[in-house]
Amino acid sequence: MPIEPAPKIGEWYQNSSGESFEIVAQDEEDETLELQYYDGTLEELDRETWETMRPQPIEPPEDWNGSMDLAREDYQDFETGSETDDWLSELDRLDRTQS
Repeated sequence: MPIEPAPKIGEWYQNSSGESFEIVAQDEEDETLELQYYDGTLEELDRETWETMRPQPIEPPEDWNGSMDLAREDYQDFETGSETDDWLSELDRLDRTQS
């Protein structure tokens, strides 16, 4: 029997105590879900627990690094893409020399 309401991997929810979490895995055979809370904590729930929990769907958090314990300075360069551009140009150069 499917879990209702139907949770979806990658979707964010909020429980009755206000904690935000994402569905990161689902085992349909065992009828279990794996949740990852914003702080990184993992939890596995069975079908009955999910249904009694009555989570509400929410938008994903704007600050995606909560579970990664990163400061904004740690990932600032990733947002600009400048390093990726350098890697790609190096790969292009290697492809030309090996051809």
